[in-house]
Amino acid sequence: MNRVDSADWPDIHEELNSYGCAATPRLLTPAECRRISGLYDDVDRFRSTIDMARYRFGSGQYRYFNRPFPEEITELRSALYPRLLPIARDWAEKMGRAARWPDTLEEWLRMCHDAGQTKPTPILLRYRAEDWNALHRDLYGDLVFPLQVVIGLDEPGVDHTGGEFLMVEQRPRAQSRGMSMLLQQGHGLIFTTRDRPVRSARGWSAAPMRHGVSTVRSGIRHTLGLVFHDAA
Repeated sequence: MNRVDSADWPDIHEELNSYGCAATPRLLTPAECRRISGLYDDVDRFRSTIDMARYRFGSGQYRYFNRPFPEEITELRSALYPRLLPIARDWAEKMGRAARWPDTLEEWLRMCHDAGQTKPTPILLRYRAEDWNALHRDLYGDLVFPLQVVIGLDEPGVDHTGGEFLMVEQRPRAQSRGMSMLLQQGHGLIFTTRDRPVRSARGWSAAPMRHGVSTVRSGIRHTLGLVFHDAA
C-alpha cells in the first residue's frame, strides 16, 4: 500500500525508540474511515463483542472482526508488517530476546495458528460520551508481535471531544511517564504492545508500557486496532 510505503520509516523508528509510540501519515481516507466505522452495527462481521464495564476494562465497547476482513484491513496489515518487522527485530536484539518473527505476516500467523492461537484480532472500538479505556497491554497468547497500530476513524472536535490515546511508561527507580495523543481521522499511531528497550547501566533493559483512552467528553469515537498476532 503506497500510503504505508510513503511514510518516513527511519523517523518512525527513532520516535518508537524514544517514546514507544509514533504517529503515521494518513492511512485511510475519510470515506474509508466512515465505511469501516459504519460496519460496527453489522454484528455478523464480528466474532465477539466485549463490554468493557462488564470486565472492568473501563466503559465502552469493542468488537473483534471475523474473517474475511474488510479489504482495507487486509491490505494495511500486509503492508505494515514488513515495515514494523525490522523495528521488532532491533528491539528483540537489544533486550536479549529471540526474534522469531518470519519475513511475512502469513508465515507469522501460521506459526500462531500452529501454537493454538487462531482467533483473529483486528478490533473496531466504539466509545460514547463518558466512556474510557483502562491502561492495559494486549497479550493474547505466548506468541506476541511487539508493535501494533491504532487508526482514528472519526474527526476530533467534530465527531467527538476528549478520548485521547494514553500511554504510560514504567521507568526503573523513577515515577512513571505519561503521554497523550489525539488521533486524527485516518491517521495511525504505532505503539508497543508491552514494553520498549531503554538504555541502562548494564546496556539495555525493558521498560513496561501500558495504553488506554481518556474519557470521551461528547459524541462518538471509533478506532480501528491492528494487532499482528492472533489470539488463543
